[in-house]
Amino acid sequence: MEPNFEFERAAYAQGFHRVAGVDEVGRGPLAGPVTAAAVVLDPACIPDGLNDSKQLSIKTREFLAEQLMAHAAVSVAHASVEEIEQHNILQASHIAMRRALAGLPDAPDYVLIDGSMQPHGLNMRALPVPKGDTRCLSISAASIVAKIARDKLMVDLAQQHPGYGWKTNMGYGSKSHISALQNLGPTPHHRRTFKPVHNILYQDKNVKS
Repeated sequence: MEPNFEFERAAYAQGFHRVAGVDEVGRGPLAGPVTAAAVVLDPACIPDGLNDSKQLSIKTREFLAEQLMAHAAVSVAHASVEEIEQHNILQASHIAMRRALAGLPDAPDYVLIDGSMQPHGLNMRALPVPKGDTRCLSISAASIVAKIARDKLMVDLAQQHPGYGWKTNMGYGSKSHISALQNLGPTPHHRRTFKPVHNILYQDKNVKS
C-alpha cells in the first residue's frame, strides 16, 4: 500500500490550516547526529512518487527532495552526538523533531508524526502515525528530506575522518565500520553509549590498564 493524503484531509476537515509531517532518520547508527525533517505539503502541488525513503533509490530520493524544496515548506534539524549521549537516542530524536517544526517558515497547527509516540513539549495538536512513512504523504516527504540531509552530512564527515566508510554506511555498524573502529578507535562523532563503541572503548581501557 502506498502512502496517501487521507490523514492530512482529515486534519483539514477538522479546521486545521497548516498540517506538517515529521520524521527522523539516524536512530540506529554508531556515529553522527540524528536528523529530523518537517514538511508542509501544498495540496495542489504534491510530487508524484513520495514514499518511505528506504523504498526509494538514491536518484529518486534526490529528485523528490528537490521537488519538495521547490513546492513545499521544509525544515531540517539535528540533535548532536552529545545530546544523544545525554538524553538517549529516543529523546534526542524528539529534540530534532521539535527543532525541525520550529524551523518551518510558518508554524503548523497540526502535526503528523512517524511512530507511536508524541514528542514532549509540542505546543500544537499532533497525531502519531505508526509506520507513517509508508502511510502518510507528508511523513513520507519528511523521511526523504531527512534521509538526504543526513546522508550529505555523513559524506562530509567521511572526508574529515577517512577510513570508517561513512560515505557508504552513513555511520551504521557495517562490518567495515566495526573493523575500522577496532583499528582506528572512535572519533568525536561516535556515539559512546552505543554498545559496539562502548565495548571497544572498554576493551581499550582494560588493555591500557
